[in-house]
Amino acid sequence: MPLTDLAIRQAKPQDKPYHLPDGGSLFLEVTPAGGKLWLFRYRHNGKPGKLSLGKYPTVSLASARDKAAEARMLLDEGKNPSQEKKVAKASAKEASANAFEAIAREWHLKQMVLWTPAHAARVLDSLETDAFPDLGKIPVSELTAPQILATIRKIESRGALETASRVLQRIGSVMRYAIQTARAQTNPASDLAGAISSAKVEHRPALPRNELPEFFKRLEAEPIYQPTRIAMHLLILTFVRPGELRAARWEEFDLVRKEWRIPAERMKMRAPHIVPLSSSALALLDELKPLTGRNALLFPAMTDHDRPMSENTLSYAMGRMGYKGTATPHGFRALASTVLNEEGFDPDVIERQLAHAERNKVRAAYHRAEYLEERRRMMQWWADFIAAQQGGNVVPVNFKRA
Repeated sequence: MPLTDLAIRQAKPQDKPYHLPDGGSLFLEVTPAGGKLWLFRYRHNGKPGKLSLGKYPTVSLASARDKAAEARMLLDEGKNPSQEKKVAKASAKEASANAFEAIAREWHLKQMVLWTPAHAARVLDSLETDAFPDLGKIPVSELTAPQILATIRKIESRGALETASRVLQRIGSVMRYAIQTARAQTNPASDLAGAISSAKVEHRPALPRNELPEFFKRLEAEPIYQPTRIAMHLLILTFVRPGELRAARWEEFDLVRKEWRIPAERMKMRAPHIVPLSSSALALLDELKPLTGRNALLFPAMTDHDRPMSENTLSYAMGRMGYKGTATPHGFRALASTVLNEEGFDPDVIERQLAHAERNKVRAAYHRAEYLEERRRMMQWWADFIAAQQGGNVVPVNFKRA
């Protein structure tokens, strides 16, 4: 007679294991310890075999019958059920080892030697929050562009466009690592270039990095007012917005701490901003002090020292140098961002130094001085890089990247 759940529950252990048949080569083995295990007996190519189907009650009577039916189908196809189970188990183990989350954590561990602890934590947190829930268990060899896009769209839907862009970039990096380590053959994230929505931004022309030496030659040859020349150099070294530089006041500079602290009311995002001062920036301030140090403003207008220089002063100077329509003072911010990102500096540190918007007001207050030591090192590297473009002897080395 076929087994019933009641008969199974009432089956008592004995001194030796014994079997209760259900029919169709399916048996329930009851052990002396009281355990109950489903077994399927069969013959394949004339040799007897036994397949374990799991323990009762984890595997119910109905499930055990379904598994036995699957085993019979394999036998009808000339396959050995036990061997097929081993293959399936090995495939599942391989799929788990090659799942996106496993590969991403492996990639993250390799990258940590190049990152600061804070940046490494932010990268992992972004993946754990926005990528692993949807993509974590999918083998990298099976991951598709539509699956990644669906994940990115979820981030976009909450208005976090910058986060969406970074998560997509990090997914792409993980997939490149998977290809490099022979766990995947294609990078579906690369097919999503341009798929992320972006806020409308007014782009201002910027110099390519390879044109900086020529720019400095022209700046040196241009017959302009010396404070204006210094302003141009400081703008490049600090990559603040031109309006923030024009209205700079001597009282905002702490030369002992080597910091320029711009008050909130003068910042576009209405939050205080700290600019670490490189040795080059400090030297320019020393040169400027005898010229305008008796005024409150670093760069007063020539006709009224209580007002800052005109917003057109630097633009006109660049126009006379031959850059009208091809580069603007504001474009040095984009140039700095491009070079620093290309050199492998932490994008969060770069964004913080650019004083870009932070939507969350609590986080904005917290971030005001965040990454300050990293920003000091980055700004000095940038100053050394700029000095090299001017024909200086200092050749900047990004030790983190090296």
